[in-house]
Amino acid sequence: MESHLNLTLKACESMIREGSTTFYKAFGFLQSPRREAVYVIYAFCRMIDDAVDEPDRSPYTLDELEERFTNLETAKGHFIWPALRWLFDLFPLSKVPFFRQIEGQRLDHYLTHYDTMEQLEAYSYLVAGTVGEMLLPVLHDAPNESVTASGIWIGKAMQIVNIVRDVGEDQTKGRRYIPRVLLEEHGYTEEMWRNGIVNDQWRAVINQLTALSQEWFAKGLIDVDSYPRMSSFCVELSARMYAAILDDVAAHDYDVYSRRAYVSPLTKLTIINQLTLRHGISTLMMKSMKSSAVS
Repeated sequence: MESHLNLTLKACESMIREGSTTFYKAFGFLQSPRREAVYVIYAFCRMIDDAVDEPDRSPYTLDELEERFTNLETAKGHFIWPALRWLFDLFPLSKVPFFRQIEGQRLDHYLTHYDTMEQLEAYSYLVAGTVGEMLLPVLHDAPNESVTASGIWIGKAMQIVNIVRDVGEDQTKGRRYIPRVLLEEHGYTEEMWRNGIVNDQWRAVINQLTALSQEWFAKGLIDVDSYPRMSSFCVELSARMYAAILDDVAAHDYDVYSRRAYVSPLTKLTIINQLTLRHGISTLMMKSMKSSAVS
């Protein structure tokens, strides 16, 4: 019979496998226990997000998650709590970025239409830059200030990708994360957004956000070679795969209202091939990665 810990960690793995094929493929090549630690962090962040976006299906409200996380040592009733205790016992994580993540998700209750780029960057830090902070003690043996800042930039860049990819879905929820000032700069009106109009003005908006994400990804990958080799590979792989979502947006004429952009298995395989060469991953490992990428 499997131990209770193994079952809880497998439950976290199931959440990332079902919720994000990109992250699951990218970080699935880590050695244990780093791999399982990433799964636990993802699972808890997924629960925080679901508490806001799918409250009817969530086992906890945001306040309940925050209260139980605050009192993690005694929390019970769900597999996430023993999984988190295992995580904090094994790695030198701080609770601070987790609380900031909850703070960021709470914004969705009352800030639904963004006005400025400063608001967008602050939100991107709270809901995604913090994930970079959470992951660093797991992926890096000795993260300094520069490495920490880089990890945050990757998270924020990924959030820009999320915002572009999810425009249509967020619109149905009454949310507009693309700042009003950016729409106005390119002559794209609120009415156009409500009607899901794709025109040259909209393409200019998305191209500017794409350029912003590329700038932030570049900052995020500056220190990637300071990670242990497999962590370095997985971090860059996740960033490259995520950035490729915006290539798919452009390839489908910037229509993020009626379709959800994604990265094809062939594109993922191409990225994997490029990075296995760059990071000096063995041929045997590369074959395993190819099999995983197309599964």
